[in-house]
Amino acid sequence: MIRGVIIMNDQGKPRLVKFYEFQPMEKQQELIRSIYRILCSRAENVSNFVKVDSLFGPDVRLVYKTYATLYFVFIFDSSENELAMLDLMQVFVETMDKCFSNVCELDVVFNFNKVHTILDEIILGGQVLETSSSQVVKAVEEISRLS
Repeated sequence: MIRGVIIMNDQGKPRLVKFYEFQPMEKQQELIRSIYRILCSRAENVSNFVKVDSLFGPDVRLVYKTYATLYFVFIFDSSENELAMLDLMQVFVETMDKCFSNVCELDVVFNFNKVHTILDEIILGGQVLETSSSQVVKAVEEISRLS
């Protein structure tokens, strides 16, 4: 199961935070700070997969990728495949690129409702719903038309 998705900038400011298990706000802020410290301390030539048992409990890992000034972080347990999560992250970024034509931090900040809609079309309740970025774009456009 996917435990959470976080987008933060390279200074540690969260731009999107979505946990699929209840976390009190104080705990969320603590987790985000801890994750940022972990990501900043990692060398560029190491794996993008990190075990975070100390933060989330046993068998929980995160995968991250840096796109421009943004860290995209997926937190998941052992029931998910690490490479599949990396691929899912790529689908998420590609979909946002299609919706915003070369997504940047400001797109995430000023269009947070659309970003949440994109994420909800891909992941719902911690389960993967759709892995095709073109299908997600169609669904988001349909939702936008209905609004």
